[in-house]
Amino acid sequence: MIDPVDARLVAEVSRDGRATLAQLAEHVGLSTSAVQARLRRLEADGVISGYRALVDPQALGRPLSAFMEITPLDPEQVDDVPQLLEHLTAVEACHSIAGDASYMLFVRVGTPPDLEALIRDIRRVVNVTTRTTVVLQTFYENRPLLPPDEG
Repeated sequence: MIDPVDARLVAEVSRDGRATLAQLAEHVGLSTSAVQARLRRLEADGVISGYRALVDPQALGRPLSAFMEITPLDPEQVDDVPQLLEHLTAVEACHSIAGDASYMLFVRVGTPPDLEALIRDIRRVVNVTTRTTVVLQTFYENRPLLPPDEG
């Protein structure tokens, strides 16, 4: 567990990964050097695992997103689906799930024909059935991951 000051610091960095040390120090009530030391420790401990830019999928020509359940046709086959699909850049996330399907993918493509081609590619690479749900509208995603007492 992290202390309350670290929790506030994590919340602030989660909300704005580009905040300066001075801005963070002001928000959590510490000196910039104390904030820098705490950030380094939180990074070394793996609490903060990295920083990344949020990119607009529309701006990159990938406005169509979908969830895709995949289920192996042969349950006895080697379970290497995540590794076999890793090269497909349209697959943004791959989750092992409980239920009828084995994996839930989150994918982004440009058009419905692109989605159809991706489904074909997935079926060609791994011996699976697929069930795809197209996203009509996203109300929020990439929300900051806040410590429990910050929610």
